[in-house]
Amino acid sequence: MRMMLRATMETEKSSQLIKSGRMPEVLKAMLDQLKPEAAYFTPDKGRRSCVIVFDMDDPAQLPVITEPLFDQAGAEVTVQPCMNLEDLQRGLGALGNQ
Repeated sequence: MRMMLRATMETEKSSQLIKSGRMPEVLKAMLDQLKPEAAYFTPDKGRRSCVIVFDMDDPAQLPVITEPLFDQAGAEVTVQPCMNLEDLQRGLGALGNQ
């Protein structure tokens, strides 16, 4: 299922990751694991944030995906299902068949 992960990182912890030179490896490990359809990085309300769209086969993947963000970046993380335009059109088309 297509999922959208939003993470807002704690400034102090993420600054430590940057200063130590570890931020690129943390992000690369996450992106290598998720193989995202899209990944965006942006400031949000004055904090480092990212939005990542990826496919999740099993909800048991959630701890493996989110724990590094919690632990290493002190991030607030949300993960929720999402659709692209094709998914939405298919879903709306199914409504007409009921």
